[in-house]
Amino acid sequence: YELLKNNAELLAHYQRRFEHILVDEFQDTNTIQYKWIKLLSSGKNQVFCVGDDDQSIYGWRGAKIENIQKLETDFNPIQTIRLEQNYRSTGNILGASNTLIANNSNRLEKSLWTDSGDGELIDVYEARTETDESDFVVSSIQKLLNEGTNPNECAILYRSNAQSRGFEEKLIKYNIPYIIYGGLRFFERAEIKDALCYLRLMESVTDNVAFERVVNFPTRGIGNATIEKVREFARDNSTTLFQAAIAISPSLPTRASNALIGFTQLIEQMCDEAKNLELSEKVSYLIKTSGLIDYYSNNKTDKAGSKKENLEELIAAAKQYTHDEDSEMNEVMGFVSLASLDSSGDTNAPEHQNVQLMTVHSAKGLEFPCVFLTGMEEDLFPSRQSKDEPHLIDEERRLCYVGMTRAMKKLTLSFAIRRFLHGQSLYADPSRFLGEIPNEYLNSIKQKFGATVHNYKDDDIFNQDIEPEGQGQLSIGVTVKHAKFGFGTVLNFEGEGDSTRIQIKFKKAGTKWLISSYANLEFV
Repeated sequence: YELLKNNAELLAHYQRRFEHILVDEFQDTNTIQYKWIKLLSSGKNQVFCVGDDDQSIYGWRGAKIENIQKLETDFNPIQTIRLEQNYRSTGNILGASNTLIANNSNRLEKSLWTDSGDGELIDVYEARTETDESDFVVSSIQKLLNEGTNPNECAILYRSNAQSRGFEEKLIKYNIPYIIYGGLRFFERAEIKDALCYLRLMESVTDNVAFERVVNFPTRGIGNATIEKVREFARDNSTTLFQAAIAISPSLPTRASNALIGFTQLIEQMCDEAKNLELSEKVSYLIKTSGLIDYYSNNKTDKAGSKKENLEELIAAAKQYTHDEDSEMNEVMGFVSLASLDSSGDTNAPEHQNVQLMTVHSAKGLEFPCVFLTGMEEDLFPSRQSKDEPHLIDEERRLCYVGMTRAMKKLTLSFAIRRFLHGQSLYADPSRFLGEIPNEYLNSIKQKFGATVHNYKDDDIFNQDIEPEGQGQLSIGVTVKHAKFGFGTVLNFEGEGDSTRIQIKFKKAGTKWLISSYANLEFV
């Protein structure tokens, strides 16, 4: 851009050379690309741009939706051709998607339509937990497969990579082959392997494979030369790498010695402090004490946030793990063994034999007869990072629109009332996007527990009444009692009726947000 901008002769050459300029996926262009196109086309060139502002979902990597919105003024006169007939999705899917995206501001007005009929209503499932959600989705897929649907015609979409684990676990249980499109299975991801190696080393310092993987990760100043000396001593003295590290530390240069001593002492400390913890507590402890969670929290790359979420999801996996008491392995090694099995599935199955799992971002440009769009909850979809920024909420809504319009025939939306997120079990509100879809397009599914998903615009979706005892008056400062968390003081509350969210500081359990209809609080 700078070269062309500052060299009139060179710019004129390329303006003459490219009489017609075609730009595809224009909604994904960034600022410099837009300026470059504008500069190159400022002669007598003809510019032809193809794009959809409703599918601008890459703002986090520099794409500017304003580019497509400025076309009509910056390239005036311009002819706009709206391609509104859709050949993929049914009428109900398009109707719901059109209504959803209409809530965004500064759109280039358009409304998709089809002549292929209304099709099925969109199923909506309210799950109690993420485990209930994954069980429902995978059992629904199993039913579709029994009816003749090919596995690759089914896609499970999610906002965050960490959500894949629950679905993977259920797919393995149902013996349904699957692939992670554009990514790795949960237990194949590097950060998960690192955490499990710390767990293995805490269980047995004789684990040489685990030692080699984590001895210098996160980086602690132990170089390859030092590690090679550890290996050499271990070979010569028929001992483990861990014992070799302890033995040779005093003979190393000061810097290398201190680093190696620091690592062995860290592992000994972790072994000692975690020996009486529950499995999930051990996992939580190790990802903090090892420095893994801090490493990704302080890393500002695009993927670091996803890796941090994956580590937090590993805590959920440990919490949900049920150990076979008759097993020859203890609980920790049983969990590690299960993780190894989960990551060793058949990834070589023919493409048409695999259910497709992917993030909504990865799904752009793809289509599937049956789509399950999951995790439709506030702070998840839309993401927590976007909730206070209108332009980010607009992009999250566009992302939801993209996810919904991947479906050709059957679309299912699901959300959980409670989800293990950010290392703890949290109550969640249904996504605002569900409330923006008219009921005429939705088919509410009765869940296992007897409640029914119905009008998301009403306050009564959590349909269990709370009858306060004692004072019976919700206000800041009131003392309440919870069956599990004990006594606490109300710090804050928001909303009305059964969907009221209450922030309570419990004496032993700390501060938590609870939903009134599920909390069953006793006013003291």
